[in-house]
Amino acid sequence: MTKTTDAAPLRTSQAMLSKVPEITLWFWVIKILCTTVGESFADWINMTLGVGLELTSIIFTAVLAVTLAWQLLLRRYVPFVYWLTVVVVSVAGTLYTDILTDDLGVPLALSTTVFAAVLAIVFAVWWRSQRTLSIHSITTTRRELFYWLAILVTFALGTASGDWILEITGWSPGVSVLLPAGLIIAVVVGWRLGANPVLSFWLAYILTRPLGANLGDWMGFPVTDGGLGLGVGLTSIIFLTAILATVIYLSVTRVDAAENQRSRGPITTTRNRERVMIGYFAVVAAVAGGLLVWAGVQPHSTAAASEEGTSVSAVLAPGQSATAHFPSGNVDNYRVVLQDTLDLVKAGDHAGAVIRIADLETAWDKDQSTLKPLDGSGWSVIDGQIDRVLTAIRSSSPDRATESDAVTTLLATLNS
Repeated sequence: MTKTTDAAPLRTSQAMLSKVPEITLWFWVIKILCTTVGESFADWINMTLGVGLELTSIIFTAVLAVTLAWQLLLRRYVPFVYWLTVVVVSVAGTLYTDILTDDLGVPLALSTTVFAAVLAIVFAVWWRSQRTLSIHSITTTRRELFYWLAILVTFALGTASGDWILEITGWSPGVSVLLPAGLIIAVVVGWRLGANPVLSFWLAYILTRPLGANLGDWMGFPVTDGGLGLGVGLTSIIFLTAILATVIYLSVTRVDAAENQRSRGPITTTRNRERVMIGYFAVVAAVAGGLLVWAGVQPHSTAAASEEGTSVSAVLAPGQSATAHFPSGNVDNYRVVLQDTLDLVKAGDHAGAVIRIADLETAWDKDQSTLKPLDGSGWSVIDGQIDRVLTAIRSSSPDRATESDAVTTLLATLNS
């Protein structure tokens, strides 16, 4: 995926030098680093620092506007500005998907479908306007705007589809890394065998998002949950440091600048071979779909629990209290949120209940690192009941009795 034979860049008085890096190994290394930061850094600010999903999204939308404006004002590829924009787009795309899922209760299957449709529309309009989707032709402001819009949607799509896969399969973070990694290898093989370079590039670009997100989860999750136990804060620092070191290297050497890559010549292919390789990609997609269907019917915990590495089937010994070892202040906070939610449910204010229950999810996720070591069994029981509450209230077809029952059960557990 280093070159493509698509339409050449425009050569007009308004044409700029290439605004994007050449597709070398360095490109994919730093792209995966950026996607991992997008997942871990968003979680760190939202949950660990307690900023909240909505405020974090507003902050990064403003930061995205500033960094994108900076990138658009440049007339050539500048590694620091370009990759800073990618990092911010990664975080923003993650946050937008999280808002749909966590705040608005949109099912991951629906958000994945919608983002895929939006991406298809972006590509269709881009092609109709410019007659090429090649990133080697990003030499005008209009093409660059199409490019960054496509990048933003691919991050949102990758986040939604990656979370959806976890929901379907219940895989642990370490295992979940293998699927996108394997699909990327399959795309590279297809490209080497003659698949369309532009198609291969965008397929790999989308797949790096769930790969980076799952990699970040694997490194940040506790060891007891199948992770490395580094935490989202340390994971973010490690990857931001790696990104900074790589950007400095690229800024000094400019090994990924377009003017230093032209002499290598394009990798050519034929239309017939490209058609054959489309069939190859279809087979790969069918195999991946079959694997997901198989994994989906295997016994595993619910999606929300699997993301945290817990099981909703955890039970307590007779007479044991789930909250006995937890600070009373934390438990009281959960009770207040649940009582407010129950009141809203009984009053028929479903939208208000959805908004209020998000406060419980945020507080619970923030307190996980503190509470779980105190009593793993109690934590798992409450976590499973919280999952049930979230599922009931965020259902696309909410039932007041089901919502009330789930909330009441959890309140009883907290009051035990």
